[in-house]
Amino acid sequence: MNRKLEKLLIRLITENKENVYRLAFSYVKNAEDALDIVQDSIHKALSSSETLKSEGSMKGWFYRIVVNTSLDFLRKQGKIQLMDDKTLEFHSPISEDAYHDIDLEKALDELPHAFRTVVILRYFEDLKIEEIAEVLDENISTVKTRLYTALRKLRIKMGNELLEEAK
Repeated sequence: MNRKLEKLLIRLITENKENVYRLAFSYVKNAEDALDIVQDSIHKALSSSETLKSEGSMKGWFYRIVVNTSLDFLRKQGKIQLMDDKTLEFHSPISEDAYHDIDLEKALDELPHAFRTVVILRYFEDLKIEEIAEVLDENISTVKTRLYTALRKLRIKMGNELLEEAK
């Protein structure tokens, strides 16, 4: 591996470690599994860095590895989501609902992976449309369509929940 490329990759991972973890967690909903995915992604990135086309696309390339590793993990697990104690406590009906974004989180979880991924990358990871297209290896127009469709579905879902609460 090129020493300069290795240093750039390590710096990128270090600077974005919280975002990468959050991205993995958004798929598996379990802290330990998310950490495993991040670790596997780092290993994959370091061992396959020669496939990187340019240094400018390194962030998108690494995020793509994280997304693919997360999806592989879910396929292997049969999409069973184990929850750690923090997550169970967070979603517990016994506690007061001090988290105003739980409805959004539930609505996001109900979206298909393709739509949820685009929303998470755009609004939670603050990637540009072009970067998302690179991460997902999709056309820019496909990413835009998925994003607008996902937002429309979220608006409908959130609007229906608000109407139900008002009754």
